[in-house]
Amino acid sequence: MHYRFIALATLCVALLLTATPLARAQEKPQSDLSALQRLDVMRSKLETLRRSLNNAISSLPQKSSEKKEAVDDPKKRLQGLEKEVSSILSEVNDIKGKQERSERYDATILDRLETSVVDIDTRAQAGLQATASARTASAGSKPQKKKKGKFLGIFGGGDDDKYADLTGEVAPGRDRVLFEEAAKQVRKGSHETGRLLFTTIINTYPDSPFLPLAKLAIADSFYLEGTTANLIQAAQAYQDWLTFFPTDPLADDAMMKVAEAEMRQMGLSDRDISHARKAEQRLKVLLQQYPQTKLRPDVEQRLREVQENLAMHNLQIGNFYYKTKFEQQKGGLKGAQSRYREIVEKYPNFSFMDEVLFRLAATYQQEEEPDEAAKYYQQILRNHPNSEFADKAREQLNIIGAPIPEPDPARKNAPPPVRAGMLGTLLQQVSGRADVTTDKNGVLISKDGKEGTDLIDEALKYNGQLPTNITPQAPTQRNKINKEPAETSAPRSGASNVAPRTDATSAPVKP
Repeated sequence: MHYRFIALATLCVALLLTATPLARAQEKPQSDLSALQRLDVMRSKLETLRRSLNNAISSLPQKSSEKKEAVDDPKKRLQGLEKEVSSILSEVNDIKGKQERSERYDATILDRLETSVVDIDTRAQAGLQATASARTASAGSKPQKKKKGKFLGIFGGGDDDKYADLTGEVAPGRDRVLFEEAAKQVRKGSHETGRLLFTTIINTYPDSPFLPLAKLAIADSFYLEGTTANLIQAAQAYQDWLTFFPTDPLADDAMMKVAEAEMRQMGLSDRDISHARKAEQRLKVLLQQYPQTKLRPDVEQRLREVQENLAMHNLQIGNFYYKTKFEQQKGGLKGAQSRYREIVEKYPNFSFMDEVLFRLAATYQQEEEPDEAAKYYQQILRNHPNSEFADKAREQLNIIGAPIPEPDPARKNAPPPVRAGMLGTLLQQVSGRADVTTDKNGVLISKDGKEGTDLIDEALKYNGQLPTNITPQAPTQRNKINKEPAETSAPRSGASNVAPRTDATSAPVKP
């Protein structure tokens, strides 16, 4: 008896793992991000912004106490912005603490904070750009010797003076040194340090030839770091870069990264599918805007995988409604039919199309529309002759009195889809991740690349520009796929410095 109880409990847990997320998806819409994720993204942005402002403030000379500070004094302006950033950051940290302690707070405050972060980021970036000339003018004066210790909370040890000089002084050629050092830091895994150095180029050297690639490298650093909060910021950073450089030769690569950032956050088909929908949209836009892209084979492969996830989501919901119809004798039939039809119309390459067609036909049979039902039963025998549903479809066609078609010669030897067993389904539920192909390398910097092997090294070689004709030996990251290695494709031109240029849930079929 005891063993029977354990077996029953195990079965209940398995059913809850598979059914609960799906049922929850029907009851209420899923938000794109959890409250904690939104707070983490805001905090990361504000901390980076505060360090950039402190860096810029430290590079400006001290004012004499006897002189009255001017209203438009660059240092005073940046200090005011830094205080605003710190104030918003303090509020974000306070709400994050409440969230972690499960304390109550007004949920609308998150929307207000996100608006404040966008506003202060815009004003701070404008302030940093406007004060760049003042920092350049102050570079002629000899800086005071700094004490040993950490610089801006992240630089420390023997390198603190080096970074203080790099970020505190403005000098010709310093942008190249910053770019090279930032790339080294990102490769070492010091992503935050690398981002701050890249940001220094953007805020201090607005005319630098390295500026477009510095913006792209910041997006790469978030993508390479790979946490959920980082991937959210990576997608935003790539999208921002595309806004400024839509005609850049690397624009299709950047758009691919936007889609892959969403794909890396995708869950199983019975859970939140917002990331899958976003990835599908980005991949479709990529093919529309860049029809001649050399990434087309990879884009089409990813699109198939994302749409497989979306179609499976609809199949599971349809089966849920269909099961409700027969177990509880109420509703569900129209809902199931709607989901099945959506799969047929939107996802014709779905691997479980045979099951979709059979269940869709069964819904029409229940509604006493035999001609419509026969149409879908016939599709099974014509296009999926080896399906496990083929004999059942033939039987129903005999009951309806409709003709039985011959199989399509091209599909005669097509194998039936492989359905996961119970153990495979449980393992998928434990992992919680969709089985999709993504490239974990950035556009300019690869995850495990060494110096001299990435596009960013070509940028250094050509002083911030990638030549229109890269030599055959030049690196390219696009075919280093995460799931399996791919052969290196022919190299293509890089960025130029241009102006804004599962198994389906089984449900009873009772035709």
